[in-house]
Amino acid sequence: MISTKAMIGKDVVLGHHIVIESGVTIGDRVRIGHHSVILQNTVIGDDVSIGNGSFLGCQPFKNSKVIHHITDQKGLVIGKGSSIGNGTVIYAGSQLGEDVMVGDLASIREQTNIGHSTVVGRNAKVECRTEIGNQCVIQTGAYITADMIIEDNVFIGPEASTSNDKYMEPTKVPLKGPHIKKGARIGNNATLLPGIVIGENAIIGAGAIVTKDVADGMTVKGVAAK
Repeated sequence: MISTKAMIGKDVVLGHHIVIESGVTIGDRVRIGHHSVILQNTVIGDDVSIGNGSFLGCQPFKNSKVIHHITDQKGLVIGKGSSIGNGTVIYAGSQLGEDVMVGDLASIREQTNIGHSTVVGRNAKVECRTEIGNQCVIQTGAYITADMIIEDNVFIGPEASTSNDKYMEPTKVPLKGPHIKKGARIGNNATLLPGIVIGENAIIGAGAIVTKDVADGMTVKGVAAK
């Protein structure tokens, strides 16, 4: 089903059984795979490739256990030249810059901004209200928590995990994820605890558990990392 109120550019290639809702804008030379769903008010730039079975522009939802307020989000924006893999889910209210790559089965929640030329790897999870800079690499299976800042040129290895809630129970204390500064490198399976700052060009060893700030240019490893 393709809405008559969607705007579709030139030389667009559409797969079978696609849904494109009203208010969607699709640029020129876009390719959309079979069974993908493009939800209301999503904006897709020129030369974007979208895999099979992806859901783009989902609205957030909650139950009684979710403590943050949920509102309807404005349309998802995907920058020109980006590549979106098979089976991805990207929520409304987020913006992806130009030449972003999102791997198969990845998930990106609402109010997330991703800079140009960044890679979000296969099956990676990016939670809401997170800022990710330009030319970052977030590898397979990484978990990027909500309310987090990742600056430019950061590398995050496979299965790395971040957290934003040091109390693990309902509290009025605002959630705050790690802040990873420019050029930092996070090894495979490393764990970053809430609110810490990883300095510019710092290196976190594989499997490290980081419980406190790491200075610019410093290398830490182990449990707890030091």
